[in-house]
Amino acid sequence: MTPEINLPDVLLEMQAVFDRYEDALVHNKVEVLDELFWDSPTTVRYGATENLVGYAAIQAFRAGRSATGLARTLQNTVLTTYGRSFATAQTEFVREGSAAIGRQSQTWVRFPQGWRVVAAHVSLLKP
Repeated sequence: MTPEINLPDVLLEMQAVFDRYEDALVHNKVEVLDELFWDSPTTVRYGATENLVGYAAIQAFRAGRSATGLARTLQNTVLTTYGRSFATAQTEFVREGSAAIGRQSQTWVRFPQGWRVVAAHVSLLKP
């Protein structure tokens, strides 16, 4: 059975949670970022300079990250929902003063406590 793609109400939910994540990221709201990642040893976040496996590693990275220079502009964002409990979020971003284009991919799953990132990847394309 093929899941229903981009059900309007689910896509609206995902847009809201994605926007909440972005706001937390650029304003260094660590408690919100921690909340939005699935608390599991199988959660993965591969960053531009780090490979983090497990919620504890991701949480420690967030706690130690500098709060400066986090502002960015998103472009080419694509959110796709599959049924009511699975979604992907892909976006490009640029930071002021940088010629590099950042790329972010997230896999989201709806759990009883809400939508959570179960896998994420961030990389940079240098011009």
